[in-house]
Amino acid sequence: MDNNQNDLTLTDQQNPAHDQDGAETHTEEQRLQVMTNPEVSLLSDLDIYLFKSGKHFKLYEKLGSHVIEHEGVKGTYFALWALNAGKVSVIGSFNGWNRQSHPLYQRPDGSGIWEAFAPGAAHGDLYKYFIQSRWNGYAVEKGDPFAFRWEEPPLTASVIWDIGGYEWNDRQWLQERSGKAGKPQPWSVYEVHFGSWKRNPDAGNRSLTYREMAGEMPAYVKDLGFTHVEFMPIMEHPFYGSWGYQITGYFAPSSRYGTPQDFMYLIDAFHREGIGVILDWVPSHFPGDIHGLINFDGTALYEHADPRQGFHPDWQSFIFNYGRSEVRAFLISNALFWLEHFHIDGLRVDAVASMLYLDYSRKEGEWTPNIYGGRENLEAISFLREFNETVYQQFPDVQTIAEESTAYTGVSRPTYLGGLGFGMKWMMGWMHDTLSYFAQEPVYRKYHHGEITFSIIYAFSENFMLPLSHDEVVYGKHPLIYKMSGDEWQKFANLRTMYGYMYGHPGTKLLFMGAEFGQTSEWAHESSLDWHLLQYDYHQGVQRFIRDLNRLYRTETALYELQFDNAGFEWADLSDWENSVIGFLRKGKSPDEVILVVCNFTPVPREDYRMGVSKKGYWKEILNSDAREYGGSGVGNYGGLQAEYVRAQGHNFSIRLTLPPLATVYLKWTGEHNA
Repeated sequence: MDNNQNDLTLTDQQNPAHDQDGAETHTEEQRLQVMTNPEVSLLSDLDIYLFKSGKHFKLYEKLGSHVIEHEGVKGTYFALWALNAGKVSVIGSFNGWNRQSHPLYQRPDGSGIWEAFAPGAAHGDLYKYFIQSRWNGYAVEKGDPFAFRWEEPPLTASVIWDIGGYEWNDRQWLQERSGKAGKPQPWSVYEVHFGSWKRNPDAGNRSLTYREMAGEMPAYVKDLGFTHVEFMPIMEHPFYGSWGYQITGYFAPSSRYGTPQDFMYLIDAFHREGIGVILDWVPSHFPGDIHGLINFDGTALYEHADPRQGFHPDWQSFIFNYGRSEVRAFLISNALFWLEHFHIDGLRVDAVASMLYLDYSRKEGEWTPNIYGGRENLEAISFLREFNETVYQQFPDVQTIAEESTAYTGVSRPTYLGGLGFGMKWMMGWMHDTLSYFAQEPVYRKYHHGEITFSIIYAFSENFMLPLSHDEVVYGKHPLIYKMSGDEWQKFANLRTMYGYMYGHPGTKLLFMGAEFGQTSEWAHESSLDWHLLQYDYHQGVQRFIRDLNRLYRTETALYELQFDNAGFEWADLSDWENSVIGFLRKGKSPDEVILVVCNFTPVPREDYRMGVSKKGYWKEILNSDAREYGGSGVGNYGGLQAEYVRAQGHNFSIRLTLPPLATVYLKWTGEHNA
C-alpha cells in the first residue's frame, strides 16, 4: 500500500483486526507483547525527571526510533511523547502498516511517553505512529518528531535510520575553531538555498545532491574568500516552496538531496576547505501538515492552545508553547543535535521578532497581554535565553545569530547582563537604509545623506551582522543590481560601491547567493542561479571585487578586530552631504592598524579632495572599486598618498585624494615613510 495515504480511510473489511463495533482486538501473542515491551527502555528515572522539568537536552538519544539488540534479538526501540493519547501503535513497512501488531506502552510515571520494542524493525524501514486521543475520538497517523530521516516529499513517512558510522575528517577544523573561541574573527557569510544554487540540466534540471554539492560549492566558496556558508533551513519540510521554513522533520536533513551521512560528508568537505557551516534554525513556528506536530495527540501538545498565542497570522502556521517544559526540551535538544552530530558551526535563528512580542503582526483584540499587562512574550524570552546559555555552555566555540528586526534591547548581550544571549544580530535597519539610499539617483542622494550615515549611531549597541539576504531579492523586490540607479555602467559601479561600503562598515557580513556576481533575475527556488552571466565582463568584475573584499576583510585586522566596538571606528568626514561623500577610519587593536574608507556616491570624479586622517605618513591605496579589473573607469590615487600637516575635519593631518566616480576606496596607513 502507499504509506503516504491516510490510513484512516481503511474499512473494517480491509483491516480484520477490528471487531464489528470498530474496537481493537488483540491476539494473546499481542497482549503478551504489550506486557513485556515495557522491559525494553532507553529511559531512566533521571531521563524522565529531566524531561518533565524541561532540562533534558539530549532527547534525541532517548525518544524517536533507535536500532538496538535486546536479548539477542535485533529490532527497533520506539519512544514517543503523546501526553493525551489513549492508544498508540507504530505502523510501518515492517508490519504491513498494521495498527494492531505493534502497540506502544504508556509509561506509568506521568511523563506521557509511550514506548515499545519491535523485533525485526530495521534500519531503512518506513514507519508512522497511529495515535488515538483519550479525549475526543481523534485518530491520526503522525510522523516521528525525532526521526533522523524522512521519506522524500511528498511522501510523509519517517524512516528508521542509524546516524552513526560516518568517519569525520575535520579534526583540524574543530581544533582551530576551539582555539579561536572568544577571539575577534571575520565572519563573511555566503547564504544559500540548497535546491536552487546550481541544478543539473542533464538530469531533468534537478537539484544537486549533498555529495554532488560537496564536489562544487566548498571550492567555490573558498575561492571567493567567504569564511562561512549559511544554508536556509535544510531540515525536512513537505512544501518545497516554503524554502524550508515550514519544518516537519526537525532532526532530519531533507531527503531530497540524500541521506544524513551524505549531509555530514558535505559539511566535512566545507570544513576541510576551512569554511564554517551555519544552519537556519526555526523555533518560531511550524506548519499545519497533519503528519507533523500540529494537534499531535488530539490536543495542542507542541503549540500554544490559545490561538491568540498559538497561531501565526502571517505564515498561517503554529507557534510553539514556550512555557511548556517538554517543548523547551524538544527545541533545545534539536539545536544541540545539529551542533553535536553534524558539527555545525552556528545557528541563525529565524523570526526572533515574532517570538518576542505577543502582538507581533496582530491587531488590537487579537492578542493577549502577559501577566504584567505588557506585550512581551515572557515565556519566549525565557526560552531564548535558556537556548543561548545552553548552546554556549556546551559549544563555546560556535555562534548563534538572531534575525531580529525590532529595537529590542540586548539581543546580542549576555543573559547575565539582561540580554537574550545571542552572539550576533542581523542589522536590518542598515539593510533597508542602504538599499533605499542606493535606489536614489545620485543627484538626489544629498537629500538622503542621513540614510547612509545613521547606522553608525547604533552600530555598537549590538554585535551586528550586515545582511543582504534572500528576502531582498524575491517576489517583485528585484535583484540587487536592479535596485541600483542609473544606466548599466552606473548600476554595476553602484553595486561595487555598496559592497565596498558594506565591507568597510563595522559588523560581520552576509551575502545571498548570486549577489557575488550581480545576478540579474529575482531569486526563484525552482531555478538555478544565472551562472551563464559570468561570461560577461561586468559580472566577472563584481565577482573579482567580492573576492578581493573578502581577502581584505580576512587579512586586515583593522576591518574585524574591533568590529563590535566603537573604538574601532572614527569618522573622517560625515558632513559632506552636498557632494555625497563620506570617509571613515577603521582601526585594529594595534595603533598601527588603520584603514581609511572613502565613498563617492556620485558619478562625478573629484580631484584634490582633502580629507582628514588620524596619522601622518603614507596611506597606501589597497582597494578601489573603480579599478578596470572590476569594470570601473580606472581613476585612482597612483598607489597611495602622503599625509600633509594640514588640518581638516578635526584631524591634524590630511590627504588630497582623487575620488573615482561611484566608487569606494580603501587606503591603509603603512608608516611615516613612503611604502
